[in-house]
Amino acid sequence: MVVLPPRLRAGDRVRLVSPASYPSSELLAASVRTLEGWGLVVEVGKHALDRHGYMAGLDEDRLADLNDAYRDPGVRALFATRGGAGAYRIADDLDFDAVRADPKPLVGFSDITNLHLALWRECQVAGVHGYLDGERSAAATRSLLMDGERAVLRRDPSALTAAVEVAGVARGHLVGGHLGTVAWTVGAGLPSLDGAILFLEEPRVVGLGHVDRHLTQLMRSGSLRGLRGVALGRFLGFEGYVDRDWDVVDVLRDRLGSLGVPVIGGIDVGHGDAPLSLPLGPVAELDADAGSLKVSPAVR
Repeated sequence: MVVLPPRLRAGDRVRLVSPASYPSSELLAASVRTLEGWGLVVEVGKHALDRHGYMAGLDEDRLADLNDAYRDPGVRALFATRGGAGAYRIADDLDFDAVRADPKPLVGFSDITNLHLALWRECQVAGVHGYLDGERSAAATRSLLMDGERAVLRRDPSALTAAVEVAGVARGHLVGGHLGTVAWTVGAGLPSLDGAILFLEEPRVVGLGHVDRHLTQLMRSGSLRGLRGVALGRFLGFEGYVDRDWDVVDVLRDRLGSLGVPVIGGIDVGHGDAPLSLPLGPVAELDADAGSLKVSPAVR
């Protein structure tokens, strides 16, 4: 059963943390302004702007910022300043006892998928695959956290993945995020997907083979047994990209079409400009025939 944190209210304290890569000072300042505009009291993690290679400081410091926020009863939500790389190093060392004792939502995506998966595996606490940069994204995230609204997303017929569809209706807890991260956690902490709806999005790093390999790894490992449906977000950078007559739609159809579960594409969530936000953990209703994905509220 999903654990829903309390919804945010004006005057609540929230904390910006950098569990992965470091943000620019400009991006951090913009995030502070956005959250203050919601009437929240904003704190910045001690190591949010640290630098250690491509990460926001040493592993132990990034982890300390996360655990300090989870242990502080006055902090009511955590917002990742950005994704990047490094959250996978510390995901298993979160203070899960503190999370269970005082559930609060984590907002982030991309490499932050590592933390969402760990929190779901250990605590079944809801989070938000979300973004603060840009008015549309910030408004979507605010609605989920402060209004307690359910997310209702419809297939965008102009989106690249809208052409991927397997008819049917499914219901289950929504789990997932960045495809590469989900695949990489096979054998390293991927939670059970039995009875779940899997949400996937991915920006192009190399070519179609990476998408194919990630999906095949999930299938061959047995991780998709009991899966009830798949929802596809943005696959940024694959627009117009063709490899020997195939594009990413062909790969997604070829791999996912064999699962025997409903699939909906064209969900406007993922990397790129002004994405929408999505609760992770609550029960979702996927209707590929109607072109909709409805997700229960992420907070109570």
